Amino acid sequence: MSDSNVRLLDRPIWGALTTRQTHLAEGGPGALRYPVDMTPFADMVDMSAASFAALGELMSGAQVAALFTPEPVDVPAGFKIVLAETGEQMIGSPADSPLRDAEIVTLGVADVPAMMALTALTKPGPFAARTHELGTFLGIRAGGELAAMAGERMKPGSFTEMTAVCVHPEHRGRGYAQALLAAIARQIEARGEIPFLHVFSNNASAIALYQRQGMRIRRRLHVTALMKQG
Repeated sequence: MSDSNVRLLDRPIWGALTTRQTHLAEGGPGALRYPVDMTPFADMVDMSAASFAALGELMSGAQVAALFTPEPVDVPAGFKIVLAETGEQMIGSPADSPLRDAEIVTLGVADVPAMMALTALTKPGPFAARTHELGTFLGIRAGGELAAMAGERMKPGSFTEMTAVCVHPEHRGRGYAQALLAAIARQIEARGEIPFLHVFSNNASAIALYQRQGMRIRRRLHVTALMKQG
């Protein structure tokens, strides 16, 4: 694996929108973003005033642009920070975790209302009407409802991000998250890609879960959500 390929993970949004997800990129040389009905993620070629201006051109009204960057973001006049946190970028091959009493199914457009309801309840990160189009999403149903899910999101270079790993509170403790994470990772690896994920630094229980499954922290990133002022 080349160093340049691994370095795409330092700016995973820019890395994805300039490699395997260029067909989704909105913007130009200074700033790029995903369609807002997929995810609020955006990034800039650098932190110059010109690049911030280009980002601002992509935003309208109360839209939020969320950035993942190696360093804290110092925003110029005309923007305000609505979220500034750190996240751990974890990489590796989660151990297999078979299920005894449930079946993993592929989710599609008909499942979007249930997926949005589950993510609204559990808050694993932004999930919108078209997020499912970013990659394959898998789920587990129980009692006629979507009990757990996980899927794919950013795809920088030879890497694919696992995302929206969440379990309904009434169905926790059954190994659903571990099983879905392993299943998503296996399909990523079957394509010759490398799985990774992001988790907020203060989510100690999730970090511990991922480490138990064999993933490791690669680096810390700054997660910054911006809005335009005025």
